[in-house]
Amino acid sequence: MPELEAPLEIGGVELSNRLYRAPLLECAGEGPDAPDILADELEPAVEAGAGLVCQGASPVHEEGGRVAPSMTPVADPEFTASLSAVPETIHDHGGRIFAQLDHGGLRSMEAWHVEYRRANPGYSQLAVSPPPRLLRVADRLGFLELDPHVLSTEEVYDLAEDFGRAAANVADAGYDGVHLAGANMGVLQQFLSPFYNRRNDEFADGVRFFEAVHDEIRDRAGDLPVIAKIPAETEAPPFVRNSLAADEAVAVCERLDRIGLDALVPVRVSTFWDMSIVRGRFPDRAWRDSNFREGYVSAFGSRWKAALVAAANRVEAARYDFEPAWNADLARRVRERVSVPVLLEGGIRSREQIDQLLGNDGSRPACDAVGMGRPFYAEPRLPARLLDPEDARDSDEVEAVCENCNNCTVPQVTGANGVCRTPEVMAERGKLVRQGAYERD
Repeated sequence: MPELEAPLEIGGVELSNRLYRAPLLECAGEGPDAPDILADELEPAVEAGAGLVCQGASPVHEEGGRVAPSMTPVADPEFTASLSAVPETIHDHGGRIFAQLDHGGLRSMEAWHVEYRRANPGYSQLAVSPPPRLLRVADRLGFLELDPHVLSTEEVYDLAEDFGRAAANVADAGYDGVHLAGANMGVLQQFLSPFYNRRNDEFADGVRFFEAVHDEIRDRAGDLPVIAKIPAETEAPPFVRNSLAADEAVAVCERLDRIGLDALVPVRVSTFWDMSIVRGRFPDRAWRDSNFREGYVSAFGSRWKAALVAAANRVEAARYDFEPAWNADLARRVRERVSVPVLLEGGIRSREQIDQLLGNDGSRPACDAVGMGRPFYAEPRLPARLLDPEDARDSDEVEAVCENCNNCTVPQVTGANGVCRTPEVMAERGKLVRQGAYERD
C-alpha cells in the first residue's frame, strides 16, 4: 500500500503526496485584498509539505447562493483572474490547488441570515423542488425567510452552465482543478437528496445534474480535474423520512466514476447544515465570546433567536459527538467499487491513523489520500509534523493538537475568519513552535 509520502495522480495532475488541506471557509471576501488573504491562508500548508490545498466554497454566482459571509465568488472572469496570485504562490512550493465550487440553494444566506436578507431584498433561493414541510414550518415560525424559486428544466441547465463558466474562470487563473461542493446542504446535495428533490423531469435523478455540470466543465475548461464530495444522509434526524442511504450513495459514486469524475470524497452527513459536518464538543467559548455577540444577533435576527440556535447547537453536539475518521467505512466501500482515487476527510487526527486508513498496517485501505480541515486552523503548518517523520518509531506519536471544540467554526456565521480560539490548543502549538516542530528542509 502507498505511504503518505507517495505521489498521487488525479485527472492527470500529480500531487507530491497524499495529504491535503480540505476545503474550509477562508472568509477572504471579494475585495482587492482577497488574493493576498487567500495566499496567506493557504501558503503555510503547502510550504510545510501538503500535496494539495482546496480553496473553500467559492460561489458560482456573482449574487446570491452564498452559504456564509465574506465568501470569494468566481463568477466574474475579471475578478477571478485577479486571484491568479494564489495558485502562483502554491505552485512556488510545489503544491497544487483546487477551487471548491458551490451554490447554497435553500441553504443560501438569503434564507437564514437576517441582516443579509434585509440588505438584499430582491434575492430568492434557488430550489430543486418546493421546500420540504420542515423548512416551511421553520419559515412560519420566523427562523427562516423562504422565498424559493423552483428551477425549471431550462434553468437547471443554466445553473450547470454557471458551474462550467466558474470552472473555466479558475482554470484561466491557474488553478489545478475544481472540487464540487456536493454535501453540507448545498444545491448539489439537494439534487441528490430525496428529501429535497421531488422533480418530475430528467433531473429527478440527481446524478443527472452532476453529469450536466461535468459536461459543462469539460466543454469550457477542457481536462481540468473534477472531484466531488458525495453525501450519504445517514446522519439525518429520525423524523426525516426520505434521505439518501449509504447504499444509494455508493451507487451514486459508481455512476459518477463512469461519467468521468476524477476523484470522489464520500461523506456521512445530515439533510441539514448541522454538527454532523463538524463533530465534536459544543463550542461554548465561541457562543459566549462578546466579540461575536452582535454578529450573532445580525445573523439570526434577535438575541433570543441566537440563544435558541445556540441551544440547538448544544443538542446537536450531544448527538454528533466526535468520532475518529467517521467517513472511513463509507469511503472504503466506495473505493472497492470505483476506479478513481477516493479521498477521505472527517475526524483524521494522527499519523498512525493515516497509515491505517491507507492500509499500511495490512488492513483494507479506506482511501487513496487523506484530508484535514479544522486542524489547519490550529496548525497552519501541520504537514511538517505529519510527513517524513525523522524517526519512524516516533511517527505513531504525531497527532494534531486540535481538540474538536468547534470554537473556530461558529464565529464564521458573522464573517469572522477561521482560526483556533482555544487558549489551551494555542499554548500547545506554541510549545511545538519553540521545539522547531514546524520547520522543514
